[in-house]
Amino acid sequence: MRITVLGAGIIGITTAYRLARDGHRVTVIDRQPGPALEASFANAAQIAAALSGPWAAPGVPGQILHWMRRTDSPMRFRLKADPAQWLWSLRFLAECRRDRFETTFRRMLDFGRYSQRMLAGVKQETGLAYDQLEKGILKLCTTPETVAELADFEAILRRSDIPAQRIPIDEAIALEPALEASHDRLAACLHLPTDETGDAHLFARGLAERCEALGVDFRYGHDIRDVELHKGEILSVRTHKGEIDGELFVLALGSHSPRLARKLGLSLPVYPVKGYSATVPVGTSNSAPQVSLYIAEKKVAMSRLGGRLRIAGMADIAGYDLNLEQARARQVLESGLSLFPDIDGKEAEFWCGLRPLTPDGLPVLGSCRVPNLLLNTGHGTYGWTYACGSAQVIADLAAGRTPDHDLSGMTISRFSL
Repeated sequence: MRITVLGAGIIGITTAYRLARDGHRVTVIDRQPGPALEASFANAAQIAAALSGPWAAPGVPGQILHWMRRTDSPMRFRLKADPAQWLWSLRFLAECRRDRFETTFRRMLDFGRYSQRMLAGVKQETGLAYDQLEKGILKLCTTPETVAELADFEAILRRSDIPAQRIPIDEAIALEPALEASHDRLAACLHLPTDETGDAHLFARGLAERCEALGVDFRYGHDIRDVELHKGEILSVRTHKGEIDGELFVLALGSHSPRLARKLGLSLPVYPVKGYSATVPVGTSNSAPQVSLYIAEKKVAMSRLGGRLRIAGMADIAGYDLNLEQARARQVLESGLSLFPDIDGKEAEFWCGLRPLTPDGLPVLGSCRVPNLLLNTGHGTYGWTYACGSAQVIADLAAGRTPDHDLSGMTISRFSL
């Protein structure tokens, strides 16, 4: 089958690879000059199958009011004259109910595990090198409030049979000796041994090369402007360089997916959430952590990528604004380096990107009312974590197979009014 994948981020590239492995003739379209140059370019680098969880949580509505008075808040709403933002925000708040939160959390954990297994298969098939480490993640609590929240998190992990262990501070430092410098600041540590890290951009570049070897046709530098329909099906997409057709299409445009979806009569509740990162050169320094970390109070992640340390965080709900606010970027850097005073952050490279978030935090996968369109978008902060699982789901559906993973709560039908 001739399949056209719209988008060459980590989601589009993994999807193209899996479709090509199934023998389809695949074309990938993206406005950028290469793969994974937007949300996946400099993300947190965590493959967080166990750490994943919804942003929409029971305590968040009250926290938002508190965060609005702080310049260093991990989540910031900037209300705009944008009905899509208002509707998304109302749906987000509705997802903060305890029952919705726990259901979504379990689904995220289940899909994270499935996706991690699919990633293992891709690694075995390709042998890609992408500064990967399989050292788990340490979730660090530095305040009484985050320690209190940790028990709730642990309970959900136990009910989902996710390996996790609260460990003494000295044991955490034995796992990650670089934490010795902040021994007195640590209040609690949770070890998630099965999580991983790796550079999503490097992975996507390497996988794109494998795709080309399988015959995938990449149309980089093509800005998608419109779609041509006939009797409710897509005939082709129109770019500023011409039309590109296909028998089946996959929507994997991240935060820009709703714009194209509207042209198809679809209401897709995916909204851009801006995140920031700082990448610090650390060479072979033992002062920088090797084990990936998550600082619960700041909602900041840290991952070692060879001779680099990636620090990422923040969630600005402010539309399609890609202005890199230096103050916010530096807050991310300082939040991470506050635990590692011997690391010099003067040469940090700052970045920001738009994560495509749904109100509940789960991606939107599968079919819709356009018969020859499959959806693969809305992965939020877990695009890297969920990429290979999402790709396998799309490949199964394209081939007429029933996916191995249950898609309950992950299709567009959950947002029907």
